[in-house]
Amino acid sequence: MRRLIATLGVLLALAMSAPVMAADSARPERQEKFGDLIIHYNAFASGMLQPSIAKDAGLIRSKGQGVINITAIRDGKTVPASVSGTIKDLTGREKPLIFRPINENSAVNYIAQFAVEPDSSATYIFTINVKAGDDDAHTLSFNQEIFSDQ
Repeated sequence: MRRLIATLGVLLALAMSAPVMAADSARPERQEKFGDLIIHYNAFASGMLQPSIAKDAGLIRSKGQGVINITAIRDGKTVPASVSGTIKDLTGREKPLIFRPINENSAVNYIAQFAVEPDSSATYIFTINVKAGDDDAHTLSFNQEIFSDQ
């Protein structure tokens, strides 16, 4: 599990620095700030995951699957949150994202998988709702191109 958290962190850092992975309208730092709550987000093709990491996390590693990772941070530490959202392709077809927590020690990330067009690149529109503790729910939206030939 520790490797999974480390790998998700590495993938977040890679996505922030490698435009080859995602050409999109997401903020370059892949985060939104709501008062003292910072929401980090990252979406990528699941083929980028090492097979053992995908297996440990219960993720499908395939050219036809993507992964979105959401992390809520307050005061430099991850915080539990309720995370939901949708993914929409450019034709307007919308599907719900089903997030589940990945916990290790005191860190928690929320991941969901979604279908992508295999062996191609396509732009998807993500709308994510995050409610941490007694805070109001916060919504962030971004477009991201996923390259699924990995």
